[in-house]
Amino acid sequence: MINRRNIRVKVMQTLYSLESGSGNANEAPQAILARKMQESRYLFTYLLYFISEVALFSETDARRKASKHLPSQTDLAVNTKIAHNELLLKFLGDPSFQSVLKDAKLTSLIDPDLLRKIYTELTGTGEYKEYIAEPSRNKREERHILEFIFNSLMLPNELFISHMEEQFMNWDDDAEMMQTLVMNYLSKPIAGVFADMLGNDKWDFAKKLLETVLDKKEYTLELIKPKLKNWDADRIAALDMILLQMGVCEFLYFETIPTKVTINEYIDLAKAYSTVQSGQFINGILDNIHKELMAENKIEKVNFKNPTT
Repeated sequence: MINRRNIRVKVMQTLYSLESGSGNANEAPQAILARKMQESRYLFTYLLYFISEVALFSETDARRKASKHLPSQTDLAVNTKIAHNELLLKFLGDPSFQSVLKDAKLTSLIDPDLLRKIYTELTGTGEYKEYIAEPSRNKREERHILEFIFNSLMLPNELFISHMEEQFMNWDDDAEMMQTLVMNYLSKPIAGVFADMLGNDKWDFAKKLLETVLDKKEYTLELIKPKLKNWDADRIAALDMILLQMGVCEFLYFETIPTKVTINEYIDLAKAYSTVQSGQFINGILDNIHKELMAENKIEKVNFKNPTT
């Protein structure tokens, strides 16, 4: 579920926390990484839970209108098709989904007023009216309406974003990643993913990357610092230095990851998480170090036709 780019982000955040001293001084690096992974798992689960609550609100709306003293014909005809959306029922019925909701007490985070507002906005859209007008169901439309709630009603909503920022400290760092994860899940739901979004192989990669950057810090800095002569060292963002160290470690100690992939990945991360100039900076320094290491025959890579990034 989580890919290597997502893992790099979590390792980067862990290293930054250690570098800045913003975390618990007594917490081991691997424990910090595991906690950050868990925070992302809770955030991912909550986003899907919120989508489900918007859809299920149709039944709440139907009951409320039907219970009026003198309900109108319209009150008695609220369409609840979306509450029985087949994709929705799939993840609601996943024991791992329910387990995370319970363990992290995510159901208590819902803002009823915000939920009602988003549901009300949904019912006024052409997409929703088209969805309920069709009595039959097909996988594409079931997925499309949930994607519409997420992409068009939740993410652009300033009140929703404020709600997420209040409830999840990692929202700002993880928002981009979460959009990808939620869309991927809605496109291809995987049973049990809420219990383990990584798997053993990816967790091993995450641990190895974190431990290697920490263990090889002095050596990687020896390679990096001489390349900074054209840059103002005092103005180099701490995050950029961390990304450079991670990139150099991938060059030297991760033989299955092509160097071109490494450079491109860290350029993208610099652009997304650091300063405006960071992408260019990371590109120039990593490319320079890569050429030097290649000239000294210090980089050994295993060639694959379809390398996993």
